[in-house]
Amino acid sequence: MKKTILTVFTLLLSMASFAQKISADQISGIWQCEDYKIEIFKVENTYSAKLLWSKEMFEADGKTAKKDLKNPNEKFRTKSVQGLTHITGLAYKDGEYVDGKLYSVEDGNMYSIKGELQGADDLETRGYKGIPLMGKTFKWKRVK
Repeated sequence: MKKTILTVFTLLLSMASFAQKISADQISGIWQCEDYKIEIFKVENTYSAKLLWSKEMFEADGKTAKKDLKNPNEKFRTKSVQGLTHITGLAYKDGEYVDGKLYSVEDGNMYSIKGELQGADDLETRGYKGIPLMGKTFKWKRVK
């Protein structure tokens, strides 16, 4: 029993230690989940991300990047979705990344996004419209 309590206490301490050591810039870099690969970078006091790869990014030939056809602004519909900055304004507050905006090339809509580093190489984000409960979570791994 003592050993179990000590193990749990040590685990909690190490998690708290990681949270205290994290710097806001720790989120910068290249991240990948099952369907997407993005590069997160700092813009003044917030973070943005550009789309590097997605399952649905290329035309049938596998080489030609699709255009942003669902963009509500007609003049952007001829632009490639590859390299598109689709996350903006993500601010670091109290150990979390909040108040970001996510542009979805899949449907042309804007969503709110928030995120939290679960470890040095693990990021969890949630995109949502309205309230976070009604959103979708993505688990990312840092690409080295």
